[in-house]
Amino acid sequence: MRQNGISVVRTRKYKATTDSNHKFNVAPNLLDRDVNADAPNQKWAGDISYIWTREGWLYLAVILDVHSRPVIGWAVSNRMKRDLAIRALKMAIAFRQPPKNCIHHTDRGSQYCSHDYQKILRQHGFKVSVSGKGNCYDDAAVETLFKTITAELIWRQSSETRRQAEMAIFEYINGFYNPRRRHSALGWKSPVAFERTVA
Repeated sequence: MRQNGISVVRTRKYKATTDSNHKFNVAPNLLDRDVNADAPNQKWAGDISYIWTREGWLYLAVILDVHSRPVIGWAVSNRMKRDLAIRALKMAIAFRQPPKNCIHHTDRGSQYCSHDYQKILRQHGFKVSVSGKGNCYDDAAVETLFKTITAELIWRQSSETRRQAEMAIFEYINGFYNPRRRHSALGWKSPVAFERTVA
């Protein structure tokens, strides 16, 4: 690595984002590790990650379409409450207008199992799917997204403020990840270019 000028990117602070110790109902696991979809709006997946800034934690909630992996909804907040997840979901619904029976998959976190979040899913005819306890494989597409954002954006710069981190995330998602970043799983096309090929 030294000979080729390759340096190691060190991991940073860890923050738990899944609170599965709650009394809300938990839906069955409909996704069951099948992270493939034949067309857009068949399967969506969501999760929450975190970014450290000098002001404190900034939480990032995303919804992506499993078919071609674009981020179709996202929101940030300094608190990891259900409103954060709801805002990301509402953005995705407004952007995509999904058909009924689209599978919506998340982990067992209280934000996603809350009555308010589940009410929105019912209103729009989603099939609700939740990961098994301690099973991270069902959310592989979202975990891969977070790993990519962390390696390509977060570890390459430090943010003084939450607002600065929010703007960097906005530019990364809308200016690079969705329209330009190529994925091996998509035949080295970007999410936007891949969706055009099946439109």
